[in-house]
Amino acid sequence: MITSLLVTAATQVNPDEVVTNFEQTLLLIMVFVIMFGLGAGLTPRDFKLALKRPQGLIIGFVTQFGIMPLLAFGLIMLFLFQLDPAYAIPVAFGALLMGAVPAGTTSNIFTYFSKGNLALSVIMTTNSTLWAILMTPLALAIYGSFIFTQDSQLEIPFANIVATLVLMLLLPVIGGMTLRRYSANIGAIMELLGGLIGVFFILFLIATWVPRNWALLASTPWQTYTVAIGLGLFGILIAYTIARLIRLHPANARTIGLETGIQNGPLAIAIVLATFANDPNLGLILIVPAMYSLFIVIVATFVTFWFRRANTAEEQKIPNLL
Repeated sequence: MITSLLVTAATQVNPDEVVTNFEQTLLLIMVFVIMFGLGAGLTPRDFKLALKRPQGLIIGFVTQFGIMPLLAFGLIMLFLFQLDPAYAIPVAFGALLMGAVPAGTTSNIFTYFSKGNLALSVIMTTNSTLWAILMTPLALAIYGSFIFTQDSQLEIPFANIVATLVLMLLLPVIGGMTLRRYSANIGAIMELLGGLIGVFFILFLIATWVPRNWALLASTPWQTYTVAIGLGLFGILIAYTIARLIRLHPANARTIGLETGIQNGPLAIAIVLATFANDPNLGLILIVPAMYSLFIVIVATFVTFWFRRANTAEEQKIPNLL
């Protein structure tokens, strides 16, 4: 009975009130600039180094597109499917999308403060970003086939998602790399601007989206909060544990953990806005990507403090394996 009332209240939210037209445009522009800044920080030398030492790329690919979609699927089945399908299905899509998108640029910031391998972090972010054109729709197709049946009344618009990924990922990264090649100074400025906008994005959500959608957040069941928070937390811990078990350098293990668990929340939100702008379930589809983007900052901050307690002097005696 309580869940049904929550579903009714949530689905009656006007999509234009969840995210205004101005906010939709601004969010899409910010994601474009963030990805452009990521590309502006890359040079051909970075790719040559990555090809010479591909272990990090391979491990990062496996953890990013192997662990995270599977983790999202597991959390959906454990928690969301306890709820009314009218609520669970659209929320589950947002959660699955959150697990299928590539790493976010804020992972580079937390890697730096956790004394991780910053070069590896940047290369892993770029690698997962470029692979996302293929792997994000593939993950949605594989796991979505188990979740979204014909009775669910929710179809995954793969063509729109791929088009959004090309527009929001591939084109700005290539544009940033091109700018960096012809103007290193402007490229460096755009790289810094992209990182700053990534931080501003979170502040923007806190200042605008949260207050206006407070009723929706207050009516959100605890299971949804568990999925949104657990996706980042468990993603970091699982990837870090795997990296340590295969005896990677602790700094690289921290990097892989953060790169895996810190997903590109702004991109997930941009995909939802571009694909489901007029859908009456927009508020429900957005809830996990928006909550994840808010809570991952808190989760990553605590994890970073924990990582910084490592004995870095002792770590320096260990050969770097990546």
